[in-house]
Amino acid sequence: MTANRRNFIRQAGLMAGAFSMNSLFNNLYASAIKKANYTVQFLPANEVAHDEDYWRTIQQAYTVGANIINLNNGGVSPAPKVVQDALEKYNGVCNLGPSYFMWRILDQGREPLREKLAALAGCSPEEIAINRNTTEALTTIIHGLDLKPGDEVIGTKLDYPNMINAWKQRQAREGIVYKQISLNHPVEDDNIIVEAYSRAITPKTKIIHITHIINWVGQIMPVRKIADMAHSKGIEVVCDSAHSFGLLNFKIPDLGCDYLGTSLHKFLSAPIGSGMMWIKKDKIKKIWPLMCNDNPNSDNIRKFETIGTRSFAIEQAIGEALNFHNAIGPARKEDRIRYLKNYWATKVKDIPGVRLHTSLQDAYSCAIGGVSIDGLSPGDFNNLLFDNYKIHAVGIVWENVSCVRITPHVYTPTSDLDKLVTAIADIAAKAKKST
Repeated sequence: MTANRRNFIRQAGLMAGAFSMNSLFNNLYASAIKKANYTVQFLPANEVAHDEDYWRTIQQAYTVGANIINLNNGGVSPAPKVVQDALEKYNGVCNLGPSYFMWRILDQGREPLREKLAALAGCSPEEIAINRNTTEALTTIIHGLDLKPGDEVIGTKLDYPNMINAWKQRQAREGIVYKQISLNHPVEDDNIIVEAYSRAITPKTKIIHITHIINWVGQIMPVRKIADMAHSKGIEVVCDSAHSFGLLNFKIPDLGCDYLGTSLHKFLSAPIGSGMMWIKKDKIKKIWPLMCNDNPNSDNIRKFETIGTRSFAIEQAIGEALNFHNAIGPARKEDRIRYLKNYWATKVKDIPGVRLHTSLQDAYSCAIGGVSIDGLSPGDFNNLLFDNYKIHAVGIVWENVSCVRITPHVYTPTSDLDKLVTAIADIAAKAKKST
């Protein structure tokens, strides 16, 4: 074996690579971000939110293309270059000899990763399982709950379709009762939301399913208040945190829920195909794993990770996404992304023919904003944005929602949002002339 190859194996095979002094982040980005943080260290997060010099440093860590303006980060976010480099590095390690480097080397890195995820989530590592996305996490929970025919579950019509379908499958196959409440968003009163769930409860209600941030329009739901109400009636709470973890500055136990799933490839900017499940420690034992396990009634959270061969490279690269996220700081990140949403939304809200479908109050929205133009379908509006302005968003038609969803991220410069505002104004003016 050549000296170069030995050095590569030695450097790339560090079990705790992302959390060591030799992490890629420390080698490539820590110095620049530390310097940028020094210039704003005494400023509150809401002031740093509009410091363009500071955020230019963060923007330079991403490799997004210049040919389109990507404003569909609500679907999946790009990873910063350090995460991409880590993914390539660990994939290279795996392919040196998969069965050895995957299971004897990289597999040992899952526990340090679990600890770092738990630190961000504010919980015990023994409550965190690492998987591929929110759908996998919540489907495991939904199908793992012991429910009998006639037991009721309450969700909303604006929950994520995969979760709706998971509950509907249990209803069709096992005879549970799945009920959906309807809300006209935006709602800027917690009591209205809590009361809507409360009215749907009967003595047979066992579970309330809450989406922390409604993916269609960005409504932030008062999870803690709903959970407290539910628990007072002996009802457990499942939380879909796909769009909130890595975006909002919160700790999972503060939500008061019993079960939670999230995707790490959204606002945490981890590799595509990475997710996390959280189950309150005293609830783990009673949840059946979706994949087979030799001890399905164990209280060990790792029983949910027996999925066979997985991408060890993706798992380990999550560590560099955590390094990047923590270097910015959760509060700064949340306030910046909310600032970006409000930046464009406040500029278009009074344009004739333009309608916002998302609150501008901090308590009820952050990254995601819904917008429509009178006389245009979401599909036509979205096509015009891309065809004429190379702005990539997504048209939404679901239940009582009909809009284009706009979602910036930390790498989005305000100049891109200025182009969005100009595009919306132009499209609205032309739509008005044609009617």
